[in-house]
Amino acid sequence: MNIGSEAQNRNMVNELNVDEGEYSEPVSPTGQYFNSSELSICVLAVLDSDIPIDDSPALALLKDVFLPINPRFSSLMVKDENGVKQWKKVEVQLEDHVNIPNFPPGLSPESYDNHLSNYLSKIAMEQLPHNRPLWNIHIIKYPTSNAAGNLIFKLHHSLGDGFSLMGALLSCLQRADNPSVPLTFPSLTSAPTTPSLSLKTNCIFKNIPNVLWSAF
Repeated sequence: MNIGSEAQNRNMVNELNVDEGEYSEPVSPTGQYFNSSELSICVLAVLDSDIPIDDSPALALLKDVFLPINPRFSSLMVKDENGVKQWKKVEVQLEDHVNIPNFPPGLSPESYDNHLSNYLSKIAMEQLPHNRPLWNIHIIKYPTSNAAGNLIFKLHHSLGDGFSLMGALLSCLQRADNPSVPLTFPSLTSAPTTPSLSLKTNCIFKNIPNVLWSAF
């Protein structure tokens, strides 16, 4: 994605009524490379739902839960007066980020599998608009073979690495049976490890999300 000229960025900022001096942080070299004329990479995260998805609380949840996770979710990547790329806070128009596609009604789950696959291919190839924060969501309200509905997050890789972005998304979720209990996932069978190695590995991975947010 080409960020465009300094004049284009200034016009974009003026259209969004953003103070030209309000930069939240510089864009890291990695973030700049992932959103440049040479390269534009996004992360697609697909969440399955066991029950049909009600989209009515979507905007409130995005505002109260998703946006506060990281200021980049409500920021644009623009060039400052010196040509340096910065993250600039803006007022997010959440309606512009929520997409609810229409598939043909009354099809079998297997048919909706194909529609979902084709839709994922389509949005994977589309560039995110650079005149608003670099993410959007897609709410799929059709039953497939694996789920009663799907929630798709498309997040630009300049916002963070995949590990940190997935951690951010999972932090928005709660257990249905007991919201006060942390999320758990089925354990994977793995080769036995020594206690000391397992302990060291856990300590290392606990610090990875914060380190990777900083790197991006």
